[in-house]
Amino acid sequence: MVLLVRNRVKDIDHWKRVFDEQEAAGMAAGLSVQRVWRSVDRPDEVFFILGVEDRAMAEAYMATPEAAAVGEEAGALEGEFWFLEELPAPEAG
Repeated sequence: MVLLVRNRVKDIDHWKRVFDEQEAAGMAAGLSVQRVWRSVDRPDEVFFILGVEDRAMAEAYMATPEAAAVGEEAGALEGEFWFLEELPAPEAG
């Protein structure tokens, strides 16, 4: 399972510094950074995928005041997220 996140941010460089500094806290919640992207058309929009060990643990972490404070500190203006699971690829043939 992965967590796909989209954020609109005030300042991409500041957001990325704070995001990188929070990696240990995310790892403690069973989250691991897999990919991070910046929108080509909207430079204030970022997308990232986190690996998820345990959905309940991830949701509990995301609901904490500390996680909200990190988003505020990073300058996240808005965002949304989705828990996703991979579907099997079509069979070759």
